[in-house]
Amino acid sequence: MITSTYTVVGMTCAHCVSAVRSEIGRLAGVSDVSVDLSAGAVTVTSEQPLDEAAVRTAVDEAGYALAGLASKDR
Repeated sequence: MITSTYTVVGMTCAHCVSAVRSEIGRLAGVSDVSVDLSAGAVTVTSEQPLDEAAVRTAVDEAGYALAGLASKDR
């Protein structure tokens, strides 16, 4: 399993967290998504490395912006 943490900007409430979690959770291979609203950190656990463009698109679909990949652990 691979854990990647992304920084998402624009989230301000529980609805924001739910929208981001839902969109990223639909990506193939994703098994878990956790969001730290105060830090804007989204931690994604997946079976294989995720394409950052796919994550960016999912975050865009939720109505927010991906600032980038903060860290990745194998």
